Amino acid sequence: MALSLKKHPMPEQDPAVRAQNFDEVALGYDEETAVAEAERCLHCKVPLCRQGCPVGVDIPRFIDRIKVRDYAGAIAVIKETNALPAVCGRVCPQENQCEKNCVLAKRGEAVAIGRLERFAADWDLAREKTIRPITYADDAQRVAVIGAGPAGLSAAGELARRGYRVTVFEALHTAGGVLSYGIPEFRLPKEGIVEKEIDALKALGVDIELNTVVGQLYTVDELLTEEGFDAVFVGTGAGLPHFMGIPGENLNGVYSANEFLTRCNLMKAYRFPEYGTPLRVGQNVAVVGGGNVAMDAARTALRLGAAKVSIVYRRGEEELPARKEEVHHAKEEGIEFRLLHNPVAVLGDGEGWVRALQCVRMELGEPDDSGRRRPVAVPGSEAELLADTVVMAIGQGPNPIVASTTPGMETNPRGNIIADPNTCATTKPGVFAGGDIVTGAATVILAMGAGKKAAAAIDDYLQSKRKTRPR
Repeated sequence: MALSLKKHPMPEQDPAVRAQNFDEVALGYDEETAVAEAERCLHCKVPLCRQGCPVGVDIPRFIDRIKVRDYAGAIAVIKETNALPAVCGRVCPQENQCEKNCVLAKRGEAVAIGRLERFAADWDLAREKTIRPITYADDAQRVAVIGAGPAGLSAAGELARRGYRVTVFEALHTAGGVLSYGIPEFRLPKEGIVEKEIDALKALGVDIELNTVVGQLYTVDELLTEEGFDAVFVGTGAGLPHFMGIPGENLNGVYSANEFLTRCNLMKAYRFPEYGTPLRVGQNVAVVGGGNVAMDAARTALRLGAAKVSIVYRRGEEELPARKEEVHHAKEEGIEFRLLHNPVAVLGDGEGWVRALQCVRMELGEPDDSGRRRPVAVPGSEAELLADTVVMAIGQGPNPIVASTTPGMETNPRGNIIADPNTCATTKPGVFAGGDIVTGAATVILAMGAGKKAAAAIDDYLQSKRKTRPR
């Protein structure tokens, strides 16, 4: 049989149906499709795909296991380096990482590495199994992890497997970080996927303390002294919303994407009144921004009952930072894209509520520092976009609570913790940091890669301390 240059398509809910529900859009490969897709892998002598994976999954080896229908072997290979495979198989931007390096991509479409990872992980989650907890040495050292998001969970799992007693401190009432509060149910189911992945880490022996705000209940210094931890990893993410600073942003009906998605996902507003979290969504919703968070907010608003949802973005389609798959899904569902438009004011109805978004038309000029062409306003092009709800999805920054209560741990002008790119060590001895709190808002898998890198560095640090400890 000739090698197919196209990957097997992902089965999906019909757009007209899924726009009315919060069920997962992508349905996953069945066994026959997964095996057929695995057979497309060329098993290159130099696996460039693996070089594109931030956590170093042995991609050819796990695909080979799927090819011979050894699914238990496939997931075992993945779990050697990836603590959250069912999550990564759904939300990682494989097209910019492992699949981008696939040799087949030079002639056609890359092997569907992410879809195969999801298949193996879902196969594993569907089976009842007993996870053997780690047996800790009597003198096992203790590590505190601040934040139960992708970076923190990755670091915790890796440290536990290396024999450290790990306690994760999470400020919210649910673990998962952005996996729980940010990414919608229709892209990443919480009960069937996120919760099961976290339960597997807890079964290993990782302790997760919820409703615990480090910086208030404990400081980092108190964790290292009074609470008896030998090292600390900070993985608190980027959860502080940004606004544009334009007139009218304080009107009723204006949300940050963080609040909008948190109320829907973590606080289950999409199941109101079963859950007591109302979330007011008008008939005309404008979402400002062009990243994955903007797509998530727009598609969520549609499912919550909005009649019309518009993405307002100041650059063109080629410059949209969102994954192409997310843009495609949004268009299929009827989201309108108002490209080359930039808001200059939110207009009210005289009673404190939003009635419209005033925008100016843009054109693209010379490239800026990001390499993208700079948007320039067209004089006299102002126009109103009817909107009774506005969601600002223009990025987020670090919450300052940990850094501001940790003397000796330096931050940059944006408030991100300064950490060594190779070891994740901060300027405070014994304290490491990684993920969005260091880099600014990025991807789940990059945060996980940072957590894994930090775990290795913490291991080196604690082992060196152990060797120099007086006997």
